[in-house]
Amino acid sequence: MSTESLNDIAKDLSAFVGTHFVYTYDNGWKYEWYARNDNTCDYRIHQGLVGGRWVTHQTMNAVQFAPGIYKVDWHEPTGTCVSLLFDIERKIIHGTIFFPQWIAGENQHPEKTICYQNEFIDDMHRFRDEGPAYPYVVIPEFARVTYMKNEGPDNDAVISMAPGQLPDDFFEGK
Repeated sequence: MSTESLNDIAKDLSAFVGTHFVYTYDNGWKYEWYARNDNTCDYRIHQGLVGGRWVTHQTMNAVQFAPGIYKVDWHEPTGTCVSLLFDIERKIIHGTIFFPQWIAGENQHPEKTICYQNEFIDDMHRFRDEGPAYPYVVIPEFARVTYMKNEGPDNDAVISMAPGQLPDDFFEGK
């Protein structure tokens, strides 16, 4: 297969864009994520270190890694980097979060990020710049998808309110 063919495959996000996922990591953290379009995502964190945080229109890089397997990466205004690998067929996700020290390190302050980030971008930049950033706290985890539905691209109704609005059994696939 030529490099050009690989690039064509990687750019085909048609089966991924518009998909809404609800999932729970093996460590118990509960997340919700939406592929808004081919270069932005929305998400809510229902439980975990930064449970209560939510973001819309987060710029991301997305590729189709193989048929039914998609990889997305982004860098947040907080200094956090995220990489997610979605295996649609098996309904699993592998996520790696690279938290700066100020969020997840020895003198952590994750509570500063628990908000609707879009309304506090300047604050997130200030917290990031005040640091410390290094060494990053790297958290790799697998997650099981309990809900997956294509809601169409650029659907503002998918992630439209703060976390905590879903019943607990939603994360159990009911």
